[in-house]
Amino acid sequence: MSLRRIASALGLSPSAVSLALRNSPKIPSATRLRVVGEAARIGYRPNAKLKELMSQLRHSGSRAQEACFGVISFYDSVRPWEQSQHLRRVFDAMQKRADELGYRLEPLWLKAPGMTLARFRTILDTRGIQGLLCFGSPDLAERFPAELDHFAIVAQGLSIATPLHRVTSHFYNDLTAALHKIHARGYRRPGLVLGNYEEQRSAYAYTSAYLGWCEHTYGNPAPVPVLRTNRVEEKPLLHWLRKHKPDVVIFVHLYHVLGELQQLLQRNGIRAPEDLGVVAVSQILEDTPFTGMQQNQQLMGMWAVELLVARIHNQDFGIPANPRIEMVESRWIEGKTLRPPPPQP
Repeated sequence: MSLRRIASALGLSPSAVSLALRNSPKIPSATRLRVVGEAARIGYRPNAKLKELMSQLRHSGSRAQEACFGVISFYDSVRPWEQSQHLRRVFDAMQKRADELGYRLEPLWLKAPGMTLARFRTILDTRGIQGLLCFGSPDLAERFPAELDHFAIVAQGLSIATPLHRVTSHFYNDLTAALHKIHARGYRRPGLVLGNYEEQRSAYAYTSAYLGWCEHTYGNPAPVPVLRTNRVEEKPLLHWLRKHKPDVVIFVHLYHVLGELQQLLQRNGIRAPEDLGVVAVSQILEDTPFTGMQQNQQLMGMWAVELLVARIHNQDFGIPANPRIEMVESRWIEGKTLRPPPPQP
């Protein structure tokens, strides 16, 4: 596709088309609209600014800026995904989808030394950044600053208390799916071991799914009480196993502590699945022996970018009155810690 093709279709010179695509004030806005529309129609190039140009021309006639999204978080580093394999996968998916749609991602550090919210806002405005992808906060009660409420914002996860458009795992469905799987394999006394951080991070969806499923399936409260832990705590876990005798444990925890569970079972001679079925529900299960539910970081990253692009194109800025939450279901990983499903008839 070339400028000459657009120029020929509209009866303009190639230089006029080039100026129009750069939103030059030398070209009348009506002509710029025609050029941008024709370029988008024939797929001139994968430039996200085409739609933005049309929207800006219709709404304000303001000069378009470079297609760029800011990537922010409330962590103590500019790139928290460099310390987390889970967040790295989300970021990589964001970057890939943004590139496909003609955007680039620019990491920006809210907590940089000497940074103020007023200065941060000025940086965003100066660079023409309208959209922010937010990786959340280690503080689950974090509020999004009012000073930044005129941008289009999409958050990853539930760790920002302010109502925002966001993409997150479907925690409730993930646990329900795991319970259905183990029930189909003949387990009848499931127990839930739940990390305290994971319980809060999921807005208590795991507990709700477990208790609700047990009551619906067995007609009474859960046969095994929920065990909540900070990490893999050997003494309370062994006591809970001896006292309540679950035939399968659903272990919901951060992925970097799964190795601790594996070591605890080995130290105490507990074989999975021979002595006890174990299902892990976590961010990443690959390179572990565990069967269970693994989060789909690729879809979370892609959907976050697509949701932000939609907000930009619709000129939808600020803290939303009716936030949209897109929930991504995890994938079942067949490991070695659960007995195989019964043969199909």
